[in-house]
Amino acid sequence: MEIIFSEKFYESNYASDPAAEPGRLEPIISNLKAEGGYAFRDPKPATEEQIRRVHTREHYLSIKRDTTLYEMAALAAGGAILAADLAWQGKPTFAAIRPPGHHASVDSCWGFCYFNNISISLLNLFANREAKSAFIWDFDLHTGDGNINILGERDGITIVNLKRAPSEEDWLAQMAMTLEKHPPVSIITASAGFDLGQEDWGGFLSTNAYEEIGKMMKEFANEKCSGRRYALLEGGYKFDALGRNVAAFCRGFRE
Repeated sequence: MEIIFSEKFYESNYASDPAAEPGRLEPIISNLKAEGGYAFRDPKPATEEQIRRVHTREHYLSIKRDTTLYEMAALAAGGAILAADLAWQGKPTFAAIRPPGHHASVDSCWGFCYFNNISISLLNLFANREAKSAFIWDFDLHTGDGNINILGERDGITIVNLKRAPSEEDWLAQMAMTLEKHPPVSIITASAGFDLGQEDWGGFLSTNAYEEIGKMMKEFANEKCSGRRYALLEGGYKFDALGRNVAAFCRGFRE
């Protein structure tokens, strides 16, 4: 399994928000390296052409005016593009990137997001490969309104952002049913937010649940899209829990 990561993502001076906090990504990387069996890959920044497949010129330039922010946001978008391309080649991939992206719309952004990483990765994949459809599982605490704004009405794309259920078991069962009923697609991806975790802002999902989410995505991919799957980091703000939950997700997600 592939992990997209650059040590530049450790830098926290690009913004002043919870996603940019120093020390946030270190537990993720240390947990994954301790488990072993992952291939780490450095991304390249997304180009203007790649970013503007999704965003307006005005929005692109508004981010580019802040050089430090732009460099980090473009690198995150480039990491997302690489993750999608590796997944298309049959290599399950998780991108430990920041800033997140699922609150960035065509011409605006909020919620610690600047460029929409999921949309940039998919629309560049669609432009350069034979991919025509996708299932997006947004399991962040917050609805990815940017994903919906950009991709919600596009043919061949399903976006699911399941909120709370009476219990964790009910939540997983509802999602399992959704995946089971869905027809085959070209690829499955996730806006992988971990702030719904029991020790995070959402106070709901256990570490074991994140491993189950990874397994569910793997099983869907193997059955309905030739194993092609990738996930992009979105939220998750309690650092130690974030590291454990990402590692659990990747255990379920990998072969």
